[in-house]
Amino acid sequence: MKVTIDPDKCQGHGRCFGGAPDLFDSDDLGQGIVIGDGTVPAGLEEAARLAQANCPEYAIEITE
Repeated sequence: MKVTIDPDKCQGHGRCFGGAPDLFDSDDLGQGIVIGDGTVPAGLEEAARLAQANCPEYAIEITE
């Protein structure tokens, strides 16, 4: 599983890195960014899905 954030959609609400700090962080402008290459470690799949579900801009994409 991998996660990505569409920077054109992200508005910096912070729900991704607030809810899944092992997967997401913020840049200098407060926009969400993916940590590493976006690979979701075992055991964090649910956190990735919750981050995607809670993104009000639908900026997070998950690929299986």
